[in-house]
Parts: sequence; structure tokens; C-alpha cells
Amino acid sequence: MRGFISIIKEHKTAAIVACLLVGTSTGAIAQADGDIKVEVINEGNSDFFLTPVWFGFHNGQFDFFNSGEAASASLEAIAEDGIVDGLVADFTAAPGVPGDIQGVVSNPAGFGGAPVIDPGETATGFVTPINPSAYQYFSFASMIIPSNDTFIGNDNPFAYQVFTDSDEINDPSGVFTIQIFGSDLYDAGTEVNDGLGAAFSAAAGVSTDENGTVGPLGDENLLTFFDGQTAAGTTVTDFIGSGELLATINISIVPEPASASLLGLGVAALAVRRRK
Repeated sequence: MRGFISIIKEHKTAAIVACLLVGTSTGAIAQADGDIKVEVINEGNSDFFLTPVWFGFHNGQFDFFNSGEAASASLEAIAEDGIVDGLVADFTAAPGVPGDIQGVVSNPAGFGGAPVIDPGETATGFVTPINPSAYQYFSFASMIIPSNDTFIGNDNPFAYQVFTDSDEINDPSGVFTIQIFGSDLYDAGTEVNDGLGAAFSAAAGVSTDENGTVGPLGDENLLTFFDGQTAAGTTVTDFIGSGELLATINISIVPEPASASLLGLGVAALAVRRRK
């Protein structure tokens, strides 16, 4: 485990909140307006929260994790602590990837000042496109909290072709939709799933390094949080079943300034894609 993480464990929730606030106020975040709208919905079918969601548009060359392999330091940071800085830096430095076409969707109204996306909440971010057909593919990542190292993301960089060769959204409805179910959760394999020292959990204790590999979470690995208190003061009684919808990501093009066009934006007959 990285050295700075061992320090964070002592006052984990408070420290992570501070890091999240800093990380979502840097230059590499979703702006207040722009041409590409990324909407993230925590569907509220469980008592779990989403940390700020990192996303990036690329040409298919950005592959930030693979199931069955050890997590990178950047993936460990987001899976254990919801911190996106490493992924932002990796994306910027990746060869052949437009590092500026990325962002972080957060919810300023999250509990206790933390910009997390609460159950039932929706958060939206915007980035300005340059040449969408040059970066047709979409990747994302977010931590599930409370948890030790559970996250969502796509291990296949070609899973979501959002744009066509004509710079248009790759869906006749004009909205590219990704649905994320309980069966789509990943375990980073970096921290033992015993609830101890877990981010945004009120439980005490010190986490234990697992030194494993990334893989599907499995239904039993969040059960340790049953009836436990979160940092928001809520109690975890509703879990994420494998067939339950956890989150939805909608991507669309806003042709006018967001402040004007979003007032009349209506979305109907969405074509739905499950996470791949």
C-alpha cells in the first residue's frame, strides 16, 4: 500500500473528504459549461454512495486496469480512497490520448461537504470537445462507499464508442447511456474486505493489505457493512443485488451554452447499454 495511504488511515474519512475537495477543484475537472454533457445518476437502489466519477474520452488506447492483474497505484487510490489525481495524471501522460478531454463529475451538495453522489442524487459535468471523432471512446471510474476497495469502471477501453466518425453521439436518440448493475462492481484486490479502516464507514480499525488482483466483487464482499453506520450518519440496510441498477451515465452533446440549452433539454426513448 502506498505510504501516504497509511497516514490517511488514521483519520480516513476526514482526510479523504479534504482530498476529494482539492481533487475536484483542480484544472482537470468537468467545467460549469461546455459542449459534452456527462450526467451521473446514483439510482438510489441501495444505501451506497459514489465518489466523484472520473471520466475520459480517448481513441481506445487508454486501458487503466485489467481483471486478473494487480491494480496500479492510481487505481488503488480511487478504489480505496476515491482519489482521482493519479488517473488524471495517467490520462494526461498517455501516448496518443488527448489528456485535456477528461473530467470529474461531483456533487457539491454531498454529505458533510464531501462532493460524493448520494443515493438518489444526480451530478453533471461538462467538457468542451475539439474533434470528437478523434476520441470516440469513453472510460470512467468511481469508488463505491462505504467499502474497502470496491469500484466501478470499464476494463475494456473499447467498451463504449460514444462518438461516430461524423462527430455525432453514437445513438439515434442523441444520448449515449451506460447502465451499471450490482454485477458490474469490481474488487481492486488491494485491501481485505473486512470493513476495517474502510473509507466513509463509521467503523474503527486498520485496513489490511491484500496484495491480490482486480476481479469481480462478488455479492458477499459488502456484507460486512450490513447494519453499519456511514460517515453521513446513515445505516446500510439495502445492498446492491447483482441484478439491481446502481448507476446510470448519460452522455450527450449540448449545442448551445449549457445555461440556455439545459432549460429545455428533454431526453426520451434512451437506448440503454449495460456496462461491458
